[in-house]
Amino acid sequence: MAIPNMTGDEARTALRELKQAVYNHDQWSEMLFATLICRLPPDQRDMSSDAHRMCRFGQWYHKSGIVALQQHSGFAGIGIEHKRMHHCAAALLRSSAEQEPIAIADYERFVTALKRLRLEIATVQHELESALYDLDPLTGTPSRLGMLTKLREQRELVIREVQGCAIAMVDLDHFKTVNDTYGHVVGDKVLVGVARYIMAHLRAYDKVYRYGGEEFLISLPSTSLETARDIVDRLREGLSQLRHQADGKAAFHVTVSIGLALLDPDIPVEHSIDRADKALYVAKTSGRDRTVAWQPSMNMLSDELEAAS
Repeated sequence: MAIPNMTGDEARTALRELKQAVYNHDQWSEMLFATLICRLPPDQRDMSSDAHRMCRFGQWYHKSGIVALQQHSGFAGIGIEHKRMHHCAAALLRSSAEQEPIAIADYERFVTALKRLRLEIATVQHELESALYDLDPLTGTPSRLGMLTKLREQRELVIREVQGCAIAMVDLDHFKTVNDTYGHVVGDKVLVGVARYIMAHLRAYDKVYRYGGEEFLISLPSTSLETARDIVDRLREGLSQLRHQADGKAAFHVTVSIGLALLDPDIPVEHSIDRADKALYVAKTSGRDRTVAWQPSMNMLSDELEAAS
């Protein structure tokens, strides 16, 4: 599972909401056990068919929830296990209310459902915390810290022929001019704006990393080179229309150049990145604001030329 692309603020908000929801669930669990042990009158809402929507955790999950996590399979798993847990809890409460002994099988089903729910929650919480740790402090995108690990995992899927994967190196055109003209504060805002646009317009399972400086690397799983070109060309065109503001000056636009390559199962990930970087160099030297896919002939590019890009 992977956390969908979200900004640092969104990830922090998601984590804070999740922790509050877990606290509310723990409070509900304590009250449930008190009801069963002390033979208290049960809350009728906990015995209804939609009890999983009426508790505070359920209200959060179904009515507010974490919008950025809606596409995450772990978030869906939380909903499934939460509903199952409430179904099992209702059976216990009915037995208690009717003064009948609680069957050990019913109790075990409830405990199992509760453990599975907590596992789903803990998994999503851990991924959010890990994502926050790996985020680039300026742009809010994942940094290079965990990039190679994730790309190597994708390469393993390519090796097993489970799915292909394309990568794109994205570089802002004439970014030095932006810094020289408007200052580094505005330059940082441009980087943030570009990063947020990319994250907002990728598929849920794509990832964008701050590669360094004004460069980003995008991972596009389950994607052919042709489809990848369509995706990044839409990004490139959208970014060229993105308005950037500088105090006291007219709004301006910044274009990007993109180099594409596939993760090759026969070479290390670093070499595939190098191919995308070579394609990026060709894109920049042939006019910028364009997408170029790697070709074997690009291996003739010298290290000096690549460094000049």
